[in-house]
Amino acid sequence: MAPPPQTIGEFSVLPISIPPVPSFPRNVVHYLYVRRNAPKIPTANDSRSLFLANVPVDSTELHLRALFASLVGAGRFESASFEDERKEAEAVAAALDAAPAQAVRLLAAHGKKRKREDQEAAERAEEEAAARLPSTWNRPLRKSGSTAVVLLADEKSVQQVLKAIAKVHKSKKYPTWGGEGNVVAERVPPLGSIWIKAHNQLSYPDRDQLQAAVDAFSTMFARREREAAEIAKRLRNEPDEDGFVTVTRGGRSAPATRNEAEEAKKKMIEKAEKRKQEMTDFYRFQMRERKKAEQEELVKRFDEDRQKLDAMRQKRGKFVPEA
Repeated sequence: MAPPPQTIGEFSVLPISIPPVPSFPRNVVHYLYVRRNAPKIPTANDSRSLFLANVPVDSTELHLRALFASLVGAGRFESASFEDERKEAEAVAAALDAAPAQAVRLLAAHGKKRKREDQEAAERAEEEAAARLPSTWNRPLRKSGSTAVVLLADEKSVQQVLKAIAKVHKSKKYPTWGGEGNVVAERVPPLGSIWIKAHNQLSYPDRDQLQAAVDAFSTMFARREREAAEIAKRLRNEPDEDGFVTVTRGGRSAPATRNEAEEAKKKMIEKAEKRKQEMTDFYRFQMRERKKAEQEELVKRFDEDRQKLDAMRQKRGKFVPEA
């Protein structure tokens, strides 16, 4: 069997040995693809982070910590964020912090967007955590071929990890998934039937706990609605980037719906176009110029057609009938 390649494109190939389990009592080799983290939007920690592809489905932060400790020693690994966790965090942040783009520009222009204090940010994080429903899984599973980002202590640690991967190919001693003796298995919840039983129990949370989460979410939702109403109130007399003012109904009591605002904006655009067309032939000199332009266009098209006919006659040549 041919040895695995050391690199594929920008990725360094890291073979890891997965120990046998009762359901599959054989030792297998899994390939992890590692490169420097280079996201589309750069961050301050990119120089000391690694991007991992094809992480095992049973990956946890403890597994990755043990893996990197076997490569470069303890103390180099800080944290890991998996693909599904990053997407979930981004979705939650977008849903909770969503605000109209016009409102953001307005608050920034007026200098009213202040930085939240540490205490307010902590209270908000606690409120969001209380509003989440209880988890029904005591240990997540990753999608096959998913990715993760590992944050290390410094940029030197990144270089050491990449060098250690190259040494693994030379020595043929692959690091063990879960650490030597699978010490990680003692610190994470087991999979298999025990995992499914735990999921079945967590699917029926305590009634008081569930009610508390629903009440916290309702309180947070009401507060968000009040904040949105205050932003809409500020936008009533502020034009947007197209010069239009947000349409309102009911005097100054409530803002208009999005559909009504879009419909009003469309009517204003149509009205402006109609007025522009009506003013096109308002003056006599405009009518003369328009007629003159039409005549010049007709003459130009006539000359083009005549040139085409002459070219066709020359190409066809003279026809001489037989005697």
